[in-house]
Amino acid sequence: MTSSEIRSIFLDFFKSKGHTIVPSAPIVIKNDPTLLFTNAGMNQFKDYFLGNKNPDHKRVADTQKCLRVSGKHNDLEEVGVDTYHHTMFEMLGNWSFGDYFKKEAIAWSWELLTDVLKLDKDRLYVTVFEGDEKESLSFDREAYDEWKKYIAEERILKGNKKDNFWEMGDTGPCGPCSEIHVDCRTEEERKQVDGKTLVNADHPQVIEIWNLVFMQFNRLKDGSLQNLPEKHVDTGMGFERLVRVLQGKQSNYDTDIFTGTINEIEKIVNKKYDFSDSKQAVAFRVLSDHIRAIGFCIADGQLPSNTGAGYVIRRILRRAVRYYFSYLDYKTPLLFQLIPHIAQQFENVFPELIQQQDFVTKVIKEEEESFLRTLDKGIRRFNDYTGFYIEDPGMGIMTDTHTTNIEEVTKTSTILEEINLNFLLDEIQKIKK
Repeated sequence: MTSSEIRSIFLDFFKSKGHTIVPSAPIVIKNDPTLLFTNAGMNQFKDYFLGNKNPDHKRVADTQKCLRVSGKHNDLEEVGVDTYHHTMFEMLGNWSFGDYFKKEAIAWSWELLTDVLKLDKDRLYVTVFEGDEKESLSFDREAYDEWKKYIAEERILKGNKKDNFWEMGDTGPCGPCSEIHVDCRTEEERKQVDGKTLVNADHPQVIEIWNLVFMQFNRLKDGSLQNLPEKHVDTGMGFERLVRVLQGKQSNYDTDIFTGTINEIEKIVNKKYDFSDSKQAVAFRVLSDHIRAIGFCIADGQLPSNTGAGYVIRRILRRAVRYYFSYLDYKTPLLFQLIPHIAQQFENVFPELIQQQDFVTKVIKEEEESFLRTLDKGIRRFNDYTGFYIEDPGMGIMTDTHTTNIEEVTKTSTILEEINLNFLLDEIQKIKK
């Protein structure tokens, strides 16, 4: 199955269960002071959970553009290095606003995964919330008993608050959750190590694909929990991970979601992606991931800048530039050349990018040109100050070492550590004096 077909199967399934299919909310949030970006599918429904607004539909489903590179949910440093973290990702989700609850949510998730998508039941594990004495939260017996109808008890694992109590942020709607994990290892590996010991252990081939959140509480500013007016269901399934499993790949980047973009990068830089853990291969993955986040955030109204959400976008863009500059030996703007491909790929899912393709391309190219000039200037000035000549700058130098901005000096120190020169902050300050 192609990724487009898998997305359609999910939405059609929940449409058949009485859900209204709604469009993705913008990835950039402008009306919620607690969030910079949409980091979960439920963000646009927050007021429904809190009882501040009445939903037009009791049951909805969608695929939501999400970004996790700042705050509580921050995956940036893993992106491109491992096989399954991303900046922007799609979150497939179904919601119930005061309608069905755990029984239906669990039954339908199992039906879709095993009956419709034909995942091997023997490779699946589920988790339930074990409770938390400090917060007087009890074991989720209801979810446990529902799962027993479909899966052997030895595959139902109890999880702690970190893994099985979902919270959007420091405040807001929250509740116990039940995760579905899949073991993608070879048969030989599975015989050697029991899969349940690898659940939530950061194993690259034993991964969570779906989280069923049972919204029951509101986390207040003082840290206390308040019961919500009604109980709700909020589920989120990582689209990229699901496609990887169904297409039988070992990495999200080997699926048709990313291979087209990687092929475009190969043509531009005249190098081949070799699927390895080398810096060059990581660079291919970083670029194929980051261009999606950059493009859709700009299309949704967030320009790169030095503050707030704009700084996050600029940071992602500059990370991508440093990777192609250093590890693909490409010294001119590259990212903007990928926008036509991404816009066409998502034309029927998130049309806002193709509608603003020329504008987004122009913004990205200008940002790349500006940073490449800064990068080149910073490297030359560092060479002049220290007597070192850095032919391969590794992650590159982002800033003028004469700067009086302590934040910029700190960033320079961090980059120097990344290229193994290990200059401490006070040494950088001595240089700038």
